[in-house]
Amino acid sequence: MLTKAKVQDFLKEIEVDDLVNNLQIMGDDVYIDMTAHSPAMHEKKKLEVAMKQAFASEFGEKINLKLKIVSPEPSEVQQNQIKGKEIPGIKNIIAIASGKGGVGKSTVAANLAVTLAEMGFKVGLLDADIYGPSVPTMLDTEGQKPISVDVNGKSLMKPIENYGIKMLSIGYFSGANQAVVWRGPMASKALQQLLRDAYWGELDFLLIDLPPGTGDIHLSIIQEVPVTGAVIVSTPQHVALADVRKGIGMFTMESINIPVLGLIENMAYFTPEELPDNKYYIFGKQGAQYLAEDLGIPVLGEIPLIQSIREAGDVGRPAALQEGSAIAEIYRKTAQNMIESLVERNKNLPPTEAVKITTMAGCSPKK
Repeated sequence: MLTKAKVQDFLKEIEVDDLVNNLQIMGDDVYIDMTAHSPAMHEKKKLEVAMKQAFASEFGEKINLKLKIVSPEPSEVQQNQIKGKEIPGIKNIIAIASGKGGVGKSTVAANLAVTLAEMGFKVGLLDADIYGPSVPTMLDTEGQKPISVDVNGKSLMKPIENYGIKMLSIGYFSGANQAVVWRGPMASKALQQLLRDAYWGELDFLLIDLPPGTGDIHLSIIQEVPVTGAVIVSTPQHVALADVRKGIGMFTMESINIPVLGLIENMAYFTPEELPDNKYYIFGKQGAQYLAEDLGIPVLGEIPLIQSIREAGDVGRPAALQEGSAIAEIYRKTAQNMIESLVERNKNLPPTEAVKITTMAGCSPKK
């Protein structure tokens, strides 16, 4: 018969006894209340998964673990988790990242931006891929140049606007066929200017389309502005997921500690136009879901491999703008999941203006 003393000894053995607030045993049911180390959602999920696996291994499947995990009080959380100096008027800064190139991160960023704008939010999009900018092409703004505006006696760049989105990219300053050959410090300085020397106005979301991998640009963003959270884009195949682990590892490093809001599985399956009910898993099935479960982070959405998404990006009108289409609905649901994840993250961290969402009313479509 399972006793309280035996469970307490096991909790000490796995070194979580200091997190336990309450322990009760009723027959085969074990009730445990715990406080997580961190308010981050993925930390709570990892603790839950680890506890259930440990109990099943030690006591067998017939023991029912009733686990309740709460976040630490804001006063218990390090106050320096929100890094960088906030940009006035911007409520939430979301980094869109990927472990490797070629997974469709910029396509996802562009479609998320237009979806959020269609939902009624004020949205900005910064193309931080200094060496391979794609936002001007994907949002039909190639050839445009930001103009200078006077704001309180200071000359600032006015972002280019289309589809209700304010956007900036190094692509607006370099020619279409001109390569940007800069060392890391020069690229970081240019990115800082795009962030700080621009008049973004009031924004609910500033999405930052990061370059693939981890490097100078990522560190510059983290040091320059208070990034509210990161969204990771991947395809299902093993080689992409291996790099995703590294990307998530960067954001969750103790010295960086940026919450990962979730994972978006792009090119999750192929559906031919003539067979809309068929799904072909060209790059593998549910690879991102398995990884997300392992890391304790949510899957925000599964974006199919559809020809119209590529065609829409090439002509500068993101597929999410195709009203009433299946892909528009998929992106809407993905954006809603991201917002829900963001709201939970903001609730669990010390409140600052940089991470505050004042309303969820924007989740309903514009009238």
